[in-house]
Amino acid sequence: MYVRTISRKNKNGSKVTYVQLAHNLRDKDKGYPKAEVVYNFGRADDLDVEAIRRLIKSLCRFLSPEDASQIQASLERHPEALQFIRSLPLGGAYILRRIWEMLGLNTIIVQSLKGREFRSPVEWAIFAMVANRALVPDSKRAVEQWVREDVALGNTEPISLQHLYRAMDFLLEHEEAIQKEVFFATADLLDLEVDILFFDTTSTYVEKDEEDEGGLRRYGHSKDKRPDLPQVVIGLAVTKEGIPVRCWVLPGNTQDMKTVEMVKKDLQGWKLSRCIWVMDRGMNSEENRLVLQRAGGHYIMGEKLRDSQGNYKEAFCSPGRYHEIRENLKVKEVVVGKGERRRRFVLVYNPGQAKKDKAIRERTLNRIEETLKALGGQKKGKSHKKAICALLSHRSMGGYLKQLKGGAIKIDRTKVKSEQALDGKYMLCTSDDSLSAVDVALGYKQLMEVERAFRTLKTTLELRPIYHRRDERIKSHVLLCFLALVLVRICERKVGLTWDKIRAVMERMHLVEFQSKDGRILQRTELTPEQTNLLKKLNISPPPKLFRIDIKG
Repeated sequence: MYVRTISRKNKNGSKVTYVQLAHNLRDKDKGYPKAEVVYNFGRADDLDVEAIRRLIKSLCRFLSPEDASQIQASLERHPEALQFIRSLPLGGAYILRRIWEMLGLNTIIVQSLKGREFRSPVEWAIFAMVANRALVPDSKRAVEQWVREDVALGNTEPISLQHLYRAMDFLLEHEEAIQKEVFFATADLLDLEVDILFFDTTSTYVEKDEEDEGGLRRYGHSKDKRPDLPQVVIGLAVTKEGIPVRCWVLPGNTQDMKTVEMVKKDLQGWKLSRCIWVMDRGMNSEENRLVLQRAGGHYIMGEKLRDSQGNYKEAFCSPGRYHEIRENLKVKEVVVGKGERRRRFVLVYNPGQAKKDKAIRERTLNRIEETLKALGGQKKGKSHKKAICALLSHRSMGGYLKQLKGGAIKIDRTKVKSEQALDGKYMLCTSDDSLSAVDVALGYKQLMEVERAFRTLKTTLELRPIYHRRDERIKSHVLLCFLALVLVRICERKVGLTWDKIRAVMERMHLVEFQSKDGRILQRTELTPEQTNLLKKLNISPPPKLFRIDIKG
């Protein structure tokens, strides 16, 4: 049981703090502790101090005589009581700062500042923006107020909006060195073996109506399903554990196929050991496969089945049995060609997905038949012709149709049969003969770690909205989100919980400020068992109970 404070914002923007007596109960369904309020003392600025004093005296009956006498004496010496000033979340920012220092980011940035005439606290400003992304994502303008009024970051140095912008510009100047140092520090901290890297791209739209000629904000294939807005493309490489390695920010019209050589070139200087690259089918080309094999590298890549020609088609149609490697996952290995034209493929079959594919196709065919029946009852004319064109160009139904010489349309049964053969199947290729078919299939499935990282960037860290106008600021913004992702993934890896759960537990640790006639006291709340356990797993010492005591002279 413990005393806590919570803050709520009124509609007019003012903040009200309440004092509560609470204890933690474990939620059996969700599997993590949840705070339950035992008693509300009311607003912190309108507490019944005398009632609290009487409660303390009554509780003294259950203490040892020594402890009880000390508390009674303290109450008698200070009958005026301490005045509560404010309570700020401490725990989340505290663990992020400790990990920041474990990675040496503070040292890296400070060393990069040598010889530069920055009067603003650059390193602290960068950390503040990264911590804000991980805790309560908001605009850079809002970060200025957040640091000043809403969080205990451990530094009272004021940060202005201009300080933040200058820090962003500095960060971009040193992005290559910082990302490299962060990755190797993370690999040492988590004892990572970097033998396989996963790379993928995503797009994120920006709050602008028109694209920039020659800039980052361009129209392109939107993975957010917002083709009406300009966007930027973000590339991300991660380890098999889901730890971010490096990020790239590219113009919004960049094609996946064009990113591979740049990524391989940028990481050449990192002196990674023998590495296998895992990429999806959108990046698969003969040129890219050769690029990935340079300097002893290897690849696992997806193959396009629906427009396969030559070796791909031959591999897919090759005889042989699938071998089950786990529930709903079967594999078959096929080698096609000889010498320089030799290709190794792994066909993967998921029976569960095959059932889903069949059900979706049958629903689509039923819709087509109903639509064709309705069209058959219409008079031929402009509207009839328009309806036929719409059906042929329909995203899901059009692929199963063919148009006859007279203009009529019907279901293409040959196409239906070819689609049936693909139910629940996909094909991979690899250049590494030392990998078993099982390793290839399971390795490719881990590509979802990149997708999980993109989801975290867009949801938990709220990558959007992006209002920055300059390309440099857009890149800096993405880099801040990337650094926040690194800190979040390290916490998750060490603790074994999601960041949402870690953050919820640690943000209940507050730094409380009291004022008396003799001075000011800054004291943290008592640690809960959950907080103690998390700090232990993170290998972080608890913050001091008394942060600061200012006695008036």
